[in-house]
Amino acid sequence: MTETIALIGAGAMGSAIGTRLLETGNSLAVFDLDADKVADLVAKGATAAASAAEAAARSDYVVTSLNSAEIVRRAVFGAAGVAEGARPGTIIIDMSSIDPVATRQLSQDARDKGLRWVDSPLSGGAPKARVGELTLMAGGDADDVQQAHKVLRHVASNYTHMGPSGAGQTTKLINQVLCGLGFLAVAEATQLALDAGVDAAKIPLALKGGRADSAILQEYMPRFVSKDYRRTGRIDNMVKDLNGALDLARTSHTSMPMTALCAEIHRMLTAAGLGGEDQAAVMEYFKGPNKEHFT
Repeated sequence: MTETIALIGAGAMGSAIGTRLLETGNSLAVFDLDADKVADLVAKGATAAASAAEAAARSDYVVTSLNSAEIVRRAVFGAAGVAEGARPGTIIIDMSSIDPVATRQLSQDARDKGLRWVDSPLSGGAPKARVGELTLMAGGDADDVQQAHKVLRHVASNYTHMGPSGAGQTTKLINQVLCGLGFLAVAEATQLALDAGVDAAKIPLALKGGRADSAILQEYMPRFVSKDYRRTGRIDNMVKDLNGALDLARTSHTSMPMTALCAEIHRMLTAAGLGGEDQAAVMEYFKGPNKEHFT
């Protein structure tokens, strides 16, 4: 079965999600303020919408992939937003990574307008979206989460209902803590291997299956070695997520010294002009004498 879906937000992640939904036979109406991003998906079979309201009016489901809670709110409840066009009972699937508290309020506001809300942030990035292997952590009413799977099954191989509204976003923050620390650990280990004269490109194979193995080790150590900084994500997005985790830690009285340091390093990289670069560019933090600088 295929579905009729509105996609609001066609950035790097939204484009990958939209491409996969089209490739699996779904009907897709797209709205983004950047006409070029919309045109890329239209060339693959989507239809362009003049507003989020128009896209929602054509669709049974609405997927949002945006950069902040404020942008999500404007896209859904602002002028010509999703809420103006969506039919009663429409499920809004927010795949953005935003604050859990803001998510709970968005969900309540949606219910007040007769709409349903599922927060379903992701892990795996654009590469996994393109092959339908995202990991999704969902928050919302059980029936809504189950219904949303009719759409999300096309892009995800792991889909877990974590609890009520906001639980998916909380889980994503935990994911980002683990990823942020993991990226820095692997980058640091890569630099040690390079400086000590070990063939760092062989380390992922040598450690495969051991306790130090991880998806980040397997994917990113080769990229760190070769300085492969092709963009599949952004360092400044990690800053946003780590800040969110630290905000949550303050409200829960959780001590997170390693996460605080990790966030500060990512802020330093952003201040140095690398915020728009892929997470692989954290390797630029680990430079000593006679090492080439980022260009």
